Amino acid sequence: MEPVRVVTGRALPLDRADVDTDQIIPSEWLKRVERTGYENGLFAEWRQDPGFVLNRREHAGAVILVAGENFGIGSSREHAVWALVDHGFRAVISPRIADIFKGNSTRSGLVPAEVTPEVGRQLLDSVLGNPALEITVDVEHKRIEAAGAGISAPFMIEDSARERLLGGLDDVACTLQYAAEIGRFEESRTTWLPRVTI
Repeated sequence: MEPVRVVTGRALPLDRADVDTDQIIPSEWLKRVERTGYENGLFAEWRQDPGFVLNRREHAGAVILVAGENFGIGSSREHAVWALVDHGFRAVISPRIADIFKGNSTRSGLVPAEVTPEVGRQLLDSVLGNPALEITVDVEHKRIEAAGAGISAPFMIEDSARERLLGGLDDVACTLQYAAEIGRFEESRTTWLPRVTI
């Protein structure tokens, strides 16, 4: 996973609350065995409506998703994050992001940025009014900036999640940080026991 320090770009305003993982990626897309190729399933049912925000030309190429309260609730499927990343999103901003979704996000390089309800509403309204508005999500300083709308605000992210993103650490990379300790432990084990080699 590549380190994520700053995400800057246009945003997609998803002005809906309580968006669950089945709405993000419907269950029929869970049959794939790969970790890629989910972008066409992203919000698949809603995208059948030509007026749905993801279908609008003015939001093509958005790298930040600004959503309503309670984003990513429901099941723990990682596929929801994979679909967002495959589509090109690098950050999700919401007043409340489900805990499991946040964990899945940081393991895939997607920044889960929680803001106050007031800032969330201000960002949604600003992007709805100006699709060309550029937003910056600064992971290192835990700040969101949208200078064109006069918005500058902190966002909440757990320190461990922030460190994962800044270091580009997926689960394997986190484990490999302890390779020397694991090696020493394995060397001290009785010879007839199975061994782990790193």
